[in-house]
Amino acid sequence: MSSIFDCGDESQLLAGMRHARQAIARGELIVMPTDTVYGVAADAFSPAAVQRLLDAKGRGRDQPPPVLVGTKETLHALAESVPEPVQRLVDAFWPGGLTIVLPAQPSLVWDLGETQGTVAVRMPEGRVALELLAETGPLAVSSANLTGRDAAISAFDAERMLGDSVSVYLADGVSRDGIASTIVDATSLVPRGAEPTAGGVRILRAGAVSRERLEEVLGDLLEPAEEPAESDGDS
Repeated sequence: MSSIFDCGDESQLLAGMRHARQAIARGELIVMPTDTVYGVAADAFSPAAVQRLLDAKGRGRDQPPPVLVGTKETLHALAESVPEPVQRLVDAFWPGGLTIVLPAQPSLVWDLGETQGTVAVRMPEGRVALELLAETGPLAVSSANLTGRDAAISAFDAERMLGDSVSVYLADGVSRDGIASTIVDATSLVPRGAEPTAGGVRILRAGAVSRERLEEVLGDLLEPAEEPAESDGDS
C-alpha cells in the first residue's frame, strides 16, 4: 500500500522523508518533486531497483534513467572526467534544469540499462529533492509517468499512473512550469584512448534551459541545432 506525504506540512515532510529513505534502502520506488517535473526514483546502485523503475514505467533497458545528485562535486565521482566546458555548464546551470551526458566512471558497479558506457547526470533545485539526495546518495530518476503519457506535474498525477508500484509519494504542490530538463551530450569532449577530442556539445532534448543560454556559456562548442528527438520525458 502506497503512502502520500504533504511536504508543505512540516510534520508530514519529516515523516515522508524518513519513509522515502527507508523505501530507497529496501530497493523500492518513491516519487519525489523536482524543479522540473515529478520523478520516480530508485537507488542508482541497485540493479533490481532500477529494473523495478523501468518496469513501473513500461520502459525498456534501451531507455536508461538519468541520475540525480545532491552536489556538483558528485559529478566527478560518476563521470570518467569533467572537461572544462562541462564544468562551466555545471557552474552556470546547477542546481537547475540541465542534464549532462558524459562517459561513466569505469569503476562504478551499477546497471542503469543499455547506457553504452555513459551516464546522464543532473543536480536539481528544491529543498525536498536536495535534502533527500543528501541522505540517499545518487538516485536513478525518470519522469513519474507511464511511457507515452505526459510527465506528472503533481504527486497525485503520478499516483494515478504508477499506483502501488511506488511505495512513497512526496507531494509538494504542482511543478512550477512542468517543463522537463534540457539534455546535452558532452561525450565528444572526453578523449577516447589515443583519439583526440572532436566535435562539441549536442542538445539531445530541448527543455528548461534554452539554446540561447547554453550558447552564452559554450559559444562555438555548442553544435548546430537539429530536429529535437521524441521523448516521454525525464526529470
